[in-house]
Parts: sequence; C-alpha cells; structure tokens
Amino acid sequence: MTQLEELLAAWIPRQRWFAGKGAPIETVTVEAEHPLVCGDPGLRVLVVEVDQRGAVSRYQVLLGLRTAGTLREELAHAVIGVCRLGGASRTVYDASHDPELTALLLDRLAAGGSAEAAAPAAPAPGGAGAPVRFCRLPGSSVRTGQRSLVLKGEQSNTSLVYGEDYVLKAFRRLWPGLNPDLELTAALAGSPYVARPYAWIETDVADGGRSVPTTLAMLQEYMRSATDGWVLAATSVRDLYANPGLSPADAGGDFAGEAERLGAATAAVHRALARELPTDVLSPRALRELAGSMLDRLRLATAEVPELQPHAGVLRSAYEALACVDEPLPIQRVHGDYHLGQVVRTDAGWVLLDFEGEPAAPIEERRRPSSPLRDVAGMLRSFDYAARYQLVGSASAPELAPAARAWAQRNRDAFSAGYAFGGGIDPEKHQTVLRAFEYDKAVYEVLYEAHNRPSWLRIPLDSIAALAA
Repeated sequence: MTQLEELLAAWIPRQRWFAGKGAPIETVTVEAEHPLVCGDPGLRVLVVEVDQRGAVSRYQVLLGLRTAGTLREELAHAVIGVCRLGGASRTVYDASHDPELTALLLDRLAAGGSAEAAAPAAPAPGGAGAPVRFCRLPGSSVRTGQRSLVLKGEQSNTSLVYGEDYVLKAFRRLWPGLNPDLELTAALAGSPYVARPYAWIETDVADGGRSVPTTLAMLQEYMRSATDGWVLAATSVRDLYANPGLSPADAGGDFAGEAERLGAATAAVHRALARELPTDVLSPRALRELAGSMLDRLRLATAEVPELQPHAGVLRSAYEALACVDEPLPIQRVHGDYHLGQVVRTDAGWVLLDFEGEPAAPIEERRRPSSPLRDVAGMLRSFDYAARYQLVGSASAPELAPAARAWAQRNRDAFSAGYAFGGGIDPEKHQTVLRAFEYDKAVYEVLYEAHNRPSWLRIPLDSIAALAA
C-alpha cells in the first residue's frame, strides 16, 4: 500500500459509515482519484477499495489536502494523517468538514456542466468521459454562496446542510449504478411527500468489465422546519410512561392521529411510485421462493442467536403460510428501509426521506420490486421499537410493559387504517403476507441487535412473542 493508503486503512475503520466493523482490513487500494481542486488547498474524490478476508467493498472519500502545518484548528478532528503527495508533505483530511472546499461542490452543481441532464439515468453534463459529473434535474436551479455544515448522527452516509436551503447527501459505500435514493426521489419530484431533488454528482465505476455511471451524492431541499418521526413518537411514549395508568388515547401526547396521517402519506407515495415506475406481480411460485428465503434467514438467525429458538416454530409456520398463498401478489418499487427515522413531520404534513434501501445490499437487489406491504411491516416494527426501547435496562420495565404494548398496538392500528384510507392495500385483508414480512424484519432485527446492541435483543424477541399471542 502507498503511504496514503496506509493512512486510509487506519482511518476508515473508525468512521461511523464503515460497514465492515468486526473484520480485519487486509488491504486498502485507491481505485480512482479524481482531482476537483488542484493546488493548496486541494480537493479530490477518491474511490477506495477495502478488502476484508476476500470481501471487497468500495467507499467514497472526499479528500482535502493542505501543506503540512497549515490546517486550521477547527479541522483537526477531520485529519486522516500526513503524507508526501506531489513531492510535498501534505495533511490529508475529510474535506466534508471544510466549508471552504465544499462550497465548490455547490458551485459545480449550480453550473451543471454544459447543459442540464435529462434524467438521472441519462448521460451527464460535461460529457460521458468526464471523471466526475455534476448534474441538475430538469428545471432545477441551485443558489450558491452558502456555508455547509455536516449533520450529526448520520451513520451510513454523510450529509452536508447548506444554509437553510439544501442538503447534500454523500453516499459513502458505493455500489455500481444509479442509487435508488436518487432514482425514486426524482420519480416523485413534485410530490408534497418528498423533499424536492435538485441535482446529483456521479462518476464511472468498473463493474464486471463495464464502466457504470455511479451516484456519488444528491442535492435535495433541506426540511428546516421538520421534526424527526422517531423523536415525535418517543415523546408520545414518554408522556404515556409518566402516566402509565392512562390509556394511550387519554395520555397528553397521543400519537395515533399522526400515525394515521403517516399511513395515508405512505399510501400516496406508494401509489405515485406505481404510476411512475414499472410494476409486476409475484406468481405463487415466486411467493414460495420468497418464503424460502425467509426460512433461510431464520435458520441462520437461530444458529447464531439461541434465544430465537423458542420462537422458531411460530416463525416457520408464518413463512409456510406465505408459501401457500395462491393469489398473485402485486409488486412495485418501495422505500425498502422504512421506519420512523426515515420520516419527518413538517408544518404541511409528513415527508418521506432516504429511499436508498438497505445500504449494505447491492443496488440491483435494492432496486428489485417488492410488495408495498414490506414497507408497512417495516413501519409497524418501528412502532414496536419506539414503545419498547425506553424500557431497556429500566427497573420499571415490568410495570410499564402493558403500556408499551397498548401504545404500539394503538399506533399500529392507526397507521394501517390511514394506509388503507389513503388508497393502499388494506393490511387487515392481507394478514398472511403482512405477518410474514413483519416476522422476517424482526428476525433481521434479532441478528442486528445480537451483533451490535445485545441489550436491545429483547425488543424484537418480545415483539415476536406478542405477534404470536
């Protein structure tokens, strides 16, 4: 490895967005290096390959370069290291934290090359051979001169907020192809239920001998007056826990009305996606294959997490019931990773965010159509989490558990009713399919919690038990 690659090998595992935690890094290779600003300071887009026990992943690094010893103190936390580049000793750092350099990204997006792009899948401005292309959606303009700030709390990606107008999401883990977040948000442009998209950045990445246009970042409207759905739900639960003798309907922060409106907004987004993008149906044979994949995940999970074993029979029965459904199941493009943390409440209503799906899955898998009930199941699971996570490690957990179950059930029912009222598939009439999706999500959660937050393992396990009751 070069000196820069050695520095990256030590720095990348410490980043929140690194998906390979727990496995040693064998090699780090800078696959592509695209200068955006030459000189001092300098700015480069790196496509970095990380090899862990033969599994290779790609990541994007926005690399800042300054003469060693000249980096401002407020950027010290972003330092990757000091190495020789271009015959000089340079401090290299994560340039997403440097407003002086990130202002250039907004400038380039505003300019958009020689012309606007017709659509995200079309050749981008600047010519097909341009190493990094800055593209605007038709009819969009971008205002410059705004200072950026990195949003805290981001895990899979890095988001920069420019003033009060824009948020630029830089995709850290790169999979060749058009990112579903850009694709679906562009398809929904004009909808009141999504943040308006303006522009994107892309480059070409090698994939099986081909050169594939790959999304590096996307620019959207910043929802400055919005409140995170998870925060609102958690506040409602705390209000109930302060008065556990009350029913959720009588507690001061009842969330059911918002849950119902969120269900209707979700249905509206699903209807719009079905209008704008191809749809299909799953045949009974394909349903059996889907159930088989759920059974495979269950076998893996029970082998790794013994606490799941007592529930295996109930889970297996739900998947076998899915395999016996003899009616075709409509499928379409869906959100793919839907929960309360992916929605915000604005003054005008609910807005859905982050349509990229599960970042650890290849793009072709995330772009695969699915039943909209998969998203419904994801949100139902999120209500269970919002109700139960505050009880983790609490001495009051036994006393408050009935209130948690009541809150979750009330909001699950309200969301489902809103979804049906908003024109979505009525969850009550498709319980076999919905139950299988929800159990499958809970099994995924069991694996996740066992690997990352063992103290939270009881949440999906208790949810599985409650669903089976």
